[in-house]
Amino acid sequence: MRGRGLVHDARMTTMDLARLQAELAPLRARLVAHPIYGSLRTIEDVRSFQEHHVYAVWDFMSLLKSLQRALTCIEVPWRPAGDPVARRLINEIVVAEESDDDGRGGYVSHFDLYLASMRESGASTQAISETLALLERGGSVESALAAAPRAARAFSRTTFDIVRSGSVPAIAATFTLGREDVIPDMFRQLVRDLHASSGPRLPSLVDYLERHVALDGERHGPMAARMLASLCGDDAGAWSAASAAASASIRARIALWDGIHDIVSRPRQLARA
Repeated sequence: MRGRGLVHDARMTTMDLARLQAELAPLRARLVAHPIYGSLRTIEDVRSFQEHHVYAVWDFMSLLKSLQRALTCIEVPWRPAGDPVARRLINEIVVAEESDDDGRGGYVSHFDLYLASMRESGASTQAISETLALLERGGSVESALAAAPRAARAFSRTTFDIVRSGSVPAIAATFTLGREDVIPDMFRQLVRDLHASSGPRLPSLVDYLERHVALDGERHGPMAARMLASLCGDDAGAWSAASAAASASIRARIALWDGIHDIVSRPRQLARA
């Protein structure tokens, strides 16, 4: 795939992106309408959700860092590399994700914010801590994911399969259409339902979700869409890779939500038996 700037045949790339978004619309609608959003009725349900969802918070960083490695220069000596809009987007999100303002005069990663929200709700951080400890000891991603709940393990395997493919259009499509584009609609529903059920007891989780609704919806999502269109340009193979990866990532999220929904619904089903 030839390198391109954002000025490259903008009408064609915009049409190609619109076609891909239309192709994904039925899957996206299934995800946004998933019953998980209305099923987190108790604090125990929220804990189960967080113990799975933390893996999506964690593996997002590998998508982001893969794009930073591909689209910016992180080598010494430094040299100019990549499209300036892509560089700005990736570096801006890295700053926010790794070192956001904590509101108290310091800085914190969004992953650590999520862990804090888990401790606040009483959710267990044992599985994700074990995953990270296994990686610290030199274990493979696959071996480290053995510590994850089954549905979360399957979700993150999909993410890392796409990362390992080395296909920049595939990684960018997963990042853009599987995460940044759909997260605001997913998280708005979660915030609404958490406010209705247990929001006052979960300020850190609600704050985390609301931050991402604002950032991804207003800035990062639109910038990521421009980046994807620029990367794929008029390359049919790149758009094909983007389509396959975006579809796989949305299907993986639906499967993750299915798994969590089954867990939180099971006690209620047993109670009715």
